[in-house]
Formats: sequence, C-alpha cells, structure tokens
Amino acid sequence: MVVSVDKNRVSNAKSEKDERIYFTTKDGRIVVINDDFLTTDLIPLNSIDLIVTSPPYNVDIHYESFRDNIPYDKYLEFTEKWLKKALELLKPDGRMCLNIPLDKSKGRREEGFQSVYADVLSIAKRVGWKYFSTIIWNEQNISRRTAWGSWLSASAPYVIAPVEVIVLLYKSKWKKTSDVGVSDITRHEFIEWTNGVWSFAGENRAKVGHPAPFPLELPRRCIKLFSFVNDTVLDPFLGSGTTLIACALLNRRGIGVEIDEKYCEIAKERLIKEGMVFQKKLME
Repeated sequence: MVVSVDKNRVSNAKSEKDERIYFTTKDGRIVVINDDFLTTDLIPLNSIDLIVTSPPYNVDIHYESFRDNIPYDKYLEFTEKWLKKALELLKPDGRMCLNIPLDKSKGRREEGFQSVYADVLSIAKRVGWKYFSTIIWNEQNISRRTAWGSWLSASAPYVIAPVEVIVLLYKSKWKKTSDVGVSDITRHEFIEWTNGVWSFAGENRAKVGHPAPFPLELPRRCIKLFSFVNDTVLDPFLGSGTTLIACALLNRRGIGVEIDEKYCEIAKERLIKEGMVFQKKLME
C-alpha cells in the first residue's frame, strides 16, 4: 500500500506496508501513517506543498514510546536527518512552518541552556533549506512561570522568554508557481497574520492526551496563509493529529506520520470528532 498524493488516495494493493496506513478517509485526502518518518517510504518525493510540524523538543518530555532527553549533540544529529528527508519530499516551491522553542531550558541541567532556534536554523540551511522569515508565537503563559534561578540576586538569574518560534523555510523558491490554486484567507486574517508576532494560548495537555500538543490555531494560520485549497500538507511528527484536523476543516489534503500507535489512535479519534471527516462526507 502506497500513499499517492498525486492520485489523492491510498491504493488497495496488498503488501507488507498495509499495516502502516493507520487511518485514511475514503477519498484518501487525509492519511495517518504509523511509521518512523526517517525510514518511511510511503510518501513520494517532490509531492508535498507545505510542511507544518513541531518535532520533539528534547526537553525531557515523557512520550509513550521514548524519552525526549537525548544528549544535545545527538538531538542535532536527529534534526539534520529529518530535515534532509523532509526537504526531499517537498515540491520545488514547497514550504515549511517549523515550530520550535527559542531555547532549551528544561532537562539535562548539566548541559545548561541551549540555543535551539539558532542551532536548528543553522542545520536547516546547511542541508539545503532556504530561510524566509520567523514568526514569534507569544503563548501568553508568563503567569505560569516558576523558574527564576537566583531569586532577587545577580548570582545566577534566569532570563526566560515565554515564546516559541515558527521558522518559515522553503526548498527552491518562495513564490508558488506550480499548481497555483485558490486562497481562502480573509482580508482581516491576512493583515493580522502577516504581522510576525502571533498571540494565542497553547493547548491543554490533559484535554488532548499528548504531552506536547500545539493548539489548532497554529496549523490553521500556517495552512491558510501559506497554502492553497486542495494543497497537500505534511506533518512528519503528527502527535495528537492537530495538523490533520486543520487540513480536514480547511479543505486540504493531509498526511501525518507518527511513530507511536497510541498517538495515531488519538489522532484518528480527534479527526472523527473534531475534524468531522465522516460528517463532512455525509453532507456532500
């Protein structure tokens, strides 16, 4: 079974790959793949219009299948591998919205703070990505801050910015020229979202059932601003499925890759309930 974004469906051919297709809508527009993104061969090269993703942050978050606390140099090696793979899957005018922290301040205290944004961007450019811009995402969570370092002392105070970043990268050219389609963004949205500081709250972990979800508003804005209706959007680290929910609601084709079967199931259930993938079909 092979995901074919060109034909917009999953073939019915029986093979050992079948079980990796965890969920797909009948029309094949939304697909959840239970596989390792680094090794999966289910996505054709040069087939993706937009990538929207938030990879593991390496800040000691407890996922189901692994601990997100590998040494920082190993994390950067992993980053280089997946960035190379993602670049191969994009069309020449394909883009990526990469949500990462500005820096790393949790876990592995012996390593101190790490300049995640600067390091990941440097790797991206080294492997062939081109840089366009950066959006600052203000999560509005400064009231929940508890880490101060040396309280009321110059000894070792912590300076922590309550923001994350969305790095805008592209493959060969920023302007879309292949399969130019219909934009569904409103005038108000365009004016507001082209301002490079976005302010909206993060997602509730307990509500979603995932330790590090991003809110629906993040992929919704990225998809409407940087892709056309019916474009193909990929999330190589699908997690709880938020990117695909946005795809379903915004009439995009969506492919999500997730290594953990439990999160694939969460994504499937959320697509049915929040993405209304079956209800929308019944209304057509």
